[in-house]
Amino acid sequence: MANTPSAIKRVRQSKRRREINQPRRSAARSLVAKTLKIVTGALEGDVDATLRDAISALDLAAKTGTIHPNAAARRKSRLTLKVNAALGGATLAAASKKTRAAAKAAALRAAKARAATSRAGRTEGPQTAAGKARAALARTTRAEGPRPAAAAAPPGRAI
Repeated sequence: MANTPSAIKRVRQSKRRREINQPRRSAARSLVAKTLKIVTGALEGDVDATLRDAISALDLAAKTGTIHPNAAARRKSRLTLKVNAALGGATLAAASKKTRAAAKAAALRAAKARAATSRAGRTEGPQTAAGKARAALARTTRAEGPRPAAAAAPPGRAI
């Protein structure tokens, strides 16, 4: 809970700002969805008019700070591409959660495969000249067989 006067004022401001921003954000989303439904044929209406309304709502939301200007530009671009593809005769594939999840899983598998191939390409062990010589010596001694027992230490001295 807000304790200081400035925090209390901030709560009041954020409530007021939310009451203003939420309808703008919702209207922009609704108009984009309506445009897509008209384009796919699920709803009757004029494509050009609804596209114009959707772009106008996105511009207004960006101008007033309801959404980021880059987000508005991205949404307008994607909407226009989908409308043009549908009007051009290409089939409009709406992105569903299943396809997005499958794409994420495929991307994760590809990333794991890239990491595995990069690890396989690297040599194991130290990469200095001394480290390489030590590794080569260790391989040759292992190949020859067990090492001979260490010489007994003279009495009174520990190794």
